[in-house]
Amino acid sequence: ADWVGAAAATLMPLVEAIRSHALAAQRIHADDTTVPVLAKGRTRTGRLWTYYGDKPHPYIAYDYTPTRGREGPMTWLGNWKGYLQADAYAGYDAVYARGVIEVACWAHCRRYFFEAQESDSIRSAQMLGMIQQLYAIEKAAKLMTAALRKDLRLSAAQPILERIKLWLDHAGSSGTVLPRSPMGQAITYALNQWPALCIYISDGRLSIDNNAAERSLRRVAVGRKNWLWAGTDEAAMGHAVLWSLIASAQRHEIDPQFYLRSVLAWLPATPASQVEHILPDVWKRDWMAQHAAILQA
Repeated sequence: ADWVGAAAATLMPLVEAIRSHALAAQRIHADDTTVPVLAKGRTRTGRLWTYYGDKPHPYIAYDYTPTRGREGPMTWLGNWKGYLQADAYAGYDAVYARGVIEVACWAHCRRYFFEAQESDSIRSAQMLGMIQQLYAIEKAAKLMTAALRKDLRLSAAQPILERIKLWLDHAGSSGTVLPRSPMGQAITYALNQWPALCIYISDGRLSIDNNAAERSLRRVAVGRKNWLWAGTDEAAMGHAVLWSLIASAQRHEIDPQFYLRSVLAWLPATPASQVEHILPDVWKRDWMAQHAAILQA
């Protein structure tokens, strides 16, 4: 455990470089998950956050906070401005208040209606069918340029969104849906998030959902079944450091173990001004170029 902690401390300069590059993105996906942390006679719950950069800035950075307070995303994002795609957690509101544009998640919205099927099957099926139409458009637009994707969304998805809004307004005011029922909660969630749920059609570079961030936390959720808890807040921060390197390496299709072994060998002797030379994409490019030269020789 001490070795892992020492490795995390050594890697901090590189993770700071990853954070800087992720913050250069115009679009960031964010999400968080729980981290059990040992306390006297019990465990308490900390939070591990993920920040997923856009395609021009393909880095995934993680952060740890002892609580789920708004200070976590506020501090990590700093003065960053752009599109932030996340769930409806109120802690992000302070980030949006300073000019960051909120992009909501249709997968999150869909989940509420899916969970309402047992108690309201007909209305759930109606809404799930319309959301499925939105995703069919995204499937067709997957390989398009951002400009063409935006045009398709405006011509095909916008009319569906208008029908969904009419459906929500009618169902919410019909008096036949109890506000505290699963369907009532699903409708309330969608209406509260409505402007943020529609923003994705205004820019072809945006995603319809926040699945990228959720997938980046899946590796943490799977690993948590093995490592069970973090011993201290400092150890949990070490998790965030190591996950940043591992996930960013995997995003660039690099074997994380091979990459970490190389980085840990070179980083202690690397000047601060040269740290960016061992970022995953730069490291991969240089490694491939070096080995291509060897093969040619």
